[in-house]
Amino acid sequence: QVQLVESGGGSVQAGGSLRLSCAASGGTFSMYNMAWFRQAPGKEREFVGAISWRGSSTYYADSVKGRFTISRDNAKNTVYLQMNSLKPEDTAVYYCAASQHRMGQYRYSAKNEYDYWGQGTQVTVSS
Repeated sequence: QVQLVESGGGSVQAGGSLRLSCAASGGTFSMYNMAWFRQAPGKEREFVGAISWRGSSTYYADSVKGRFTISRDNAKNTVYLQMNSLKPEDTAVYYCAASQHRMGQYRYSAKNEYDYWGQGTQVTVSS
């Protein structure tokens, strides 16, 4: 059983930056693909970014490409989301998710690909 704990959320003005962290415990972190999703009030949870278990591949939603960067530190069992040039539409609860590495295609943007989820951290961007 893997536990995921997000941190780093907060309130920031448009154009500012935040770095989210997700600390994992209870499993072999280096064997998990990791992702960030977000959910705004009244909206579906949506994919933001993902990183493969080796860290060799990263994937982003079009809405954040060029502004957000996902990375991981397997020695610290932590995945990060660096968010720059934040916009009011980035306001949401951000969730970390883990998917155990398996043979076959990694469906990085599919919610049901992920086995474990964190509790979320709030990000609020004001104009």
